[in-house]
Amino acid sequence: MLKHKANAQQKKTYRLLIFTTIFLVLLAIPAYFWMQSSTRRAEQFKKSRMSPVIMVPGSSATKERFNTLVKMLNEDTKNKHSLLKLEVKNSGKITYSGKIRRGDREPIIVVGFENNHDGYNNIKKQAKMFDSAFNELSEEYKFNNFKAFGHSNGGLIWTYWLEHYYSDYKEHITIKRLMTVGSPYNFNETSTNNKTQMFSDFVDNRSKIPSNLSVISVIGTETYDSDGLVPEASVQAGKYIYQKQVKHFTTMTVTGEDAEHSDLPQNKQIVNLIEQYIMDYQNGKRNNPQNKPKN
Repeated sequence: MLKHKANAQQKKTYRLLIFTTIFLVLLAIPAYFWMQSSTRRAEQFKKSRMSPVIMVPGSSATKERFNTLVKMLNEDTKNKHSLLKLEVKNSGKITYSGKIRRGDREPIIVVGFENNHDGYNNIKKQAKMFDSAFNELSEEYKFNNFKAFGHSNGGLIWTYWLEHYYSDYKEHITIKRLMTVGSPYNFNETSTNNKTQMFSDFVDNRSKIPSNLSVISVIGTETYDSDGLVPEASVQAGKYIYQKQVKHFTTMTVTGEDAEHSDLPQNKQIVNLIEQYIMDYQNGKRNNPQNKPKN
């Protein structure tokens, strides 16, 4: 009787051991494939030679906003930049037009929004919509670095995204340079003594902006203190967000013809600034690193 009970206990222990082993194997299989997939993904990012320029338009503008700018950039180089345009719908759906040419190291990608209205609440929504588009782009093209360009509120969207979303990508993707043009960091206020909620939040969260970034803030001056829409002081307020936080922060002023706010993206001086400070390659040759902005 005791022998029978001992055999039964041994069988029970044996079955439990088999069950535990099978359970652990079943757990290990997906973990193994996940690790393999994660390793392959990291290698894809590491090996990528693509370094796109990603552009974000301002309020009331669409994904077509930079067509003339891209045309002007391509007129200045033998190596034409591909143009891919995305629009993020309010539903979350993302539509694509254009394409990236095979072998293009430095394509231009424009991300626009169905919700392209002004206001801080909308800027926060647009930054979240942009993050959805950026996530899709990074998974599709596996680039490990990029450059950023934002006109008007596009620069504000970039700033909010850097402070709230970029940390999700920084392990694999580096933002090298950011150029904002006519971006009203303090909206329509002409003095930082009158701080908007957005400007205060940007300053409070500035430590989340990557310290290895180079930032160029371009000011348009149709009049002595404005580009006809955005006060110069509001653009200048960007220094309280980026200066002494990033590696390089530079402000530049564009005057003369096409210095009005809505004309700035097709201003020839700005095209030249993009070619000199944002692009890695010009006519197939790497730009001189000494031309990059310094404090």
